[in-house]
Amino acid sequence: MRTRLIAGLAAVALVGALASCSGGDESSSTSPMPVEAAASASSGMDDMGMTVSDIVATNSDFSTLLAAVQAADLGDTLAGEGPYTVFAPTDDAFAALPGGTLAKLLKPANREQLAAILTYHVVAGEVMAADVMPGDVTTVNGADISISIEDGDVLITDGQGNQAMVTKTDIAAANGVIHVIDAVLLPPAP
Repeated sequence: MRTRLIAGLAAVALVGALASCSGGDESSSTSPMPVEAAASASSGMDDMGMTVSDIVATNSDFSTLLAAVQAADLGDTLAGEGPYTVFAPTDDAFAALPGGTLAKLLKPANREQLAAILTYHVVAGEVMAADVMPGDVTTVNGADISISIEDGDVLITDGQGNQAMVTKTDIAAANGVIHVIDAVLLPPAP
């Protein structure tokens, strides 16, 4: 089970890291992107040679994700083979958590809980935006998320009934694909 969690966390970090690699394309803003426009936004990716840890470490928009990966003691897994589909929350998404939540999760005593949250953002296999289908999907941590499409936007509902919107799609990586989201997903309590 620990191996599965580690592999999933690698993918989570990958999402955050690769989300920063837009090749300087101005169309890669974090505003909501319809599914139809997502496929064209990913063309021109040329950073496939960078490791996940290189990308995560150099992207200021995912510094909180990197800190979470390190706190969960899963930093060495950023080069996992995959393929994975990762839903990566931005720093703003982490900042929107209730006061004190992030600080609590980053404590060593909560390492397993943090790993469970991070792996809840990862799905085994590679799913590009054009292939997204509404319904429940099992994450690497074993719990389901619900995916819906409303007015061309992809929404993900977590185990607590909260929603995250996919704001950037189809960030291709050597070991999967990343979709950036605007909220942190929280798995149902065990």
